[in-house]
Amino acid sequence: MLRILTQPETSAFKEPILRFAAALAALLASAFIMACMGYNPLEIYGKMVTGSLGSAYRFKETVHKAIPLATLSLGIAIAFRMKFWNIGAEGQFYLGAYGASLVAFAFPDLPALLLLPLMFLNALVLGGLWALIPGVLKARFSTSETLVTLMLNYVAAKWISYLQYGPWKDPQASGFPKIAPFSEHGILPSVFGIHAGWIITLGLTGLVYGMMKRTKLGFEIDVLGESEATARYAGMPVLRTMIIAIMLSGGLCGIAGMMQASAVERSLSEQLSGGLGFTAVITSWLARLSPPGILVVSFLFSLLIQGGNFLQSSLQIPASISLVLQGIIIFFVLGSEFFIRYRFVWIRPEKS
Repeated sequence: MLRILTQPETSAFKEPILRFAAALAALLASAFIMACMGYNPLEIYGKMVTGSLGSAYRFKETVHKAIPLATLSLGIAIAFRMKFWNIGAEGQFYLGAYGASLVAFAFPDLPALLLLPLMFLNALVLGGLWALIPGVLKARFSTSETLVTLMLNYVAAKWISYLQYGPWKDPQASGFPKIAPFSEHGILPSVFGIHAGWIITLGLTGLVYGMMKRTKLGFEIDVLGESEATARYAGMPVLRTMIIAIMLSGGLCGIAGMMQASAVERSLSEQLSGGLGFTAVITSWLARLSPPGILVVSFLFSLLIQGGNFLQSSLQIPASISLVLQGIIIFFVLGSEFFIRYRFVWIRPEKS
C-alpha cells in the first residue's frame, strides 16, 4: 500500500536541489510545448535572454520592470506573513500613484527635494489606507480579506479611468484621453542610467528584512500569523499589530505606484500597472516571503516579461508565451513543495 507521510525534517541541501530540479523541469516542459507549437525552443530562450539583457537599453527596461514588482512583493509579503491574504496590491499601487499625482499637480513648482518626499509620503499613506479598508471590514464583520482586496482593485482602477477620461483629462492632448505629465520637479532622477527607484527598492528590502528578523514588530507579526490565540495569550497588542502590518503592506504597494508614475510614465494612467500587482502575489510566494529572495525572483520574472515583449517584435511570436512559461514554472514549483513537505512510503499489508 502506498501512503503519503509528512517529512520529519528536510535537509539543508535537499530543498534547494528540489527547487532547482523543478525549475529545470519547467524549462524542459516549456521547450516541449514550444516544439509542439512549431517553434524552436533554443531560439526562443536565446531571444528572451537577448531581449532582456542583450543591450544597455534592454537591461534598463528589465530593471524598470523589476523595481515596482519587487516593491509590490515586499508589501504583499508583510501581509502574508500575518496570514492576511492581501490580493489587492494592484489597487494599492494605483492609489499610491494617485496620491503622488495629487501632490505633483498641487505643487508643481516646489523643488524636487521637497516635492518628491511629499509624493512618496502621500503614496505611502493612501496605499496604506486603501489596504486598511478590508482590514477594518474583517475585524468588524469577519469578511474575507481575499475577496474584498480583490474587488477593491477594480474600484481603484476605475477611479483612475474616471480621472483620465473626466476631470483630469489634459486639454492640451487634442482630445486624446490622457492626464497631463508631471513637472520636472516631480520626476525621480536617474542614477547610473536607471531611475533612482532601484536605490529605494534596495533600501526597502533591507528595512523589511531587518524589521521581520530583528524587531519586536516583526516577531509579533510572525506569531500573529501562526496563531491569533497565542498572540493574545502572550499579551501582544493584536489589533495594533494588525493595523500597522496592513498599512505597511499597502503603503509599500503605494510606493511602487509612486515610483512607476514618477519615473517611468511621468504621469498617471489607467495602464500604469500592467498587472504587476497580481504578478507580485506569485513572486512573493515563490520567494517564500523572504525579502532577499523577492529581489532575485522579481528580477527573474522581469526577465521573462521583457523577454516576452522582445519575442513579439523580433520573431512575431505572441508575448503571451512568456505567460505560459510563468504558469509552467509556478506549476512545477508547486509540485516541488509537495516533495519537500511529504514523502511516499510503501507499506506492505499485514497477512491475516
